[in-house]
Amino acid sequence: SGNYYNQGEIRKKELEQSCFLLGIPASDVTVIDHRDLPDNPAVEWDAQFLAAFVLKHIEANNINLVVTFDAGGVSGHANHISLYTALRYKYCCFEIFLFFLSLGCRVLLLESVNLFRKYISILDVPLSCLLPGDALFILTEEETEQARRAMRCHRSQLLWFRHIYMLFSRYMMINSLHLL
Repeated sequence: SGNYYNQGEIRKKELEQSCFLLGIPASDVTVIDHRDLPDNPAVEWDAQFLAAFVLKHIEANNINLVVTFDAGGVSGHANHISLYTALRYKYCCFEIFLFFLSLGCRVLLLESVNLFRKYISILDVPLSCLLPGDALFILTEEETEQARRAMRCHRSQLLWFRHIYMLFSRYMMINSLHLL
């Protein structure tokens, strides 16, 4: 629930506001608050437990595409990396891999880039277009502004460095993904 700084309730509301701006109804937003999955940038979650949790959610909601972090977690956040590890754990198990395929579910991983590329904003487009990948999303100016408005909903997390992120990070307008 994002309760690392005891702001779980505030962050839930911020998430719902952000999703609303992106056209995602509150009924499609699931916030997990589980003692074995604490919001903590230094805590790695149990891969097997998390994988079972995610798989159950995929089945229950008939999900056919999962977008998550790669092994770098984009920012090195242990919880982000745990999501990758859990899906990799399940996806690498042959029986589960076949199960994912039978559901028609694919997994895309958001590519972590080095610090230089992360903060050169739109200047990263040529390199992103040249490098191999399975999907590349480049937002229009209007879509980028919509993403910024959605980020601003997360007031409790808008520290000084996140304002810099919103101005200069390629992730606000460019996202390259790879199939798991």
